[in-house]
Amino acid sequence: MIDEAREQVASLIGASPTEIVFTSGGTEANNFALLGVALGRGEGRGHIVTSQVEHPSILNPCRQLENMGFDVDLVNVDRLGRVDLEALENCLTESTLLLSLQHANSETGVLQDINEIGQIAKNKGVLFHTDAVQSVGKVPVRVQDIPVDMLSISAHKLNGVKGVGALYIRRGSPDLFSPLCGGGQEKKRRGGTENVPGIAGFGKSCEIAQKYLGSQEASRLSSLRDYLYKLISNQIAGVKIFGDLENRLPNTLNLGFEGVDGDTLLIGLDMEGVAVSTGSACSSGSGMPSPVLTAMGIPIDEINSSIRFSLGWSNTVAEIEKAVKVLVKTVSLNRIGNSPALSKKY
Repeated sequence: MIDEAREQVASLIGASPTEIVFTSGGTEANNFALLGVALGRGEGRGHIVTSQVEHPSILNPCRQLENMGFDVDLVNVDRLGRVDLEALENCLTESTLLLSLQHANSETGVLQDINEIGQIAKNKGVLFHTDAVQSVGKVPVRVQDIPVDMLSISAHKLNGVKGVGALYIRRGSPDLFSPLCGGGQEKKRRGGTENVPGIAGFGKSCEIAQKYLGSQEASRLSSLRDYLYKLISNQIAGVKIFGDLENRLPNTLNLGFEGVDGDTLLIGLDMEGVAVSTGSACSSGSGMPSPVLTAMGIPIDEINSSIRFSLGWSNTVAEIEKAVKVLVKTVSLNRIGNSPALSKKY
């Protein structure tokens, strides 16, 4: 059962089954890549490069490595959430052990150019890891076409169960230090008894995702996302979209509503049966403004007015239209001052 699932996961990203190591999720996979390289090759020193908009499962291990004596650099992003490639190239040095940059951002859906980024790393002789938790299964990701050495995946982002993930490690990569030492599971690369039911479900979800990517569903989802934005922008004034409009996931939309508090909007929509978020699910409840939008240079008032819409394969046009009706009413009721200039456009 595990072997079949390993083949299914590998097939989705164009890897060999022997290059897949099962983990407890995307967080462990990211930690495995960072700590595995640093502690396996760095001997207490070395240089790690990542970006300002990474997931906490990248940024927090980097902080730990800094405390252990490693040097860590965070590359800037522009107003659209794109990594500055020239600054990135200049940042990589002979002491750089690893470059870790996400493929897709969980809050904005912005896709980084991991082909070009991977080539930059390769030219510099630096190992390259990408957190592809948000992108695998939503857009084509084929490791044979990308100069990437490691890649993280999470089952529940593919409609699988929570608590299962995988790290792709390209054949021929240096041995990684294993943060979990145990009975030698996963060919001694990651100790601990495997979550067999979860892994089996993970494999099946990868098989289903591969079928979706080979059909018209991906383009349908993109059209649905664009239709959602069109309806909102036509019916509500003072709407801003955050992130690159061209290079992004087909299912994610991050919008700011002038004069409306995002948390208030979220509560109002939730009471009407519309599920949205005000940032990454992993930083919800922190009380702090989105570090991703902050790094993009978005003003604090716009950050506080933002909410994120995430669509799935099962969403329909009727659901989109219903959600927009609820949104129009909720914005109208909660907009500060109910300024006519910021009212609905009919």
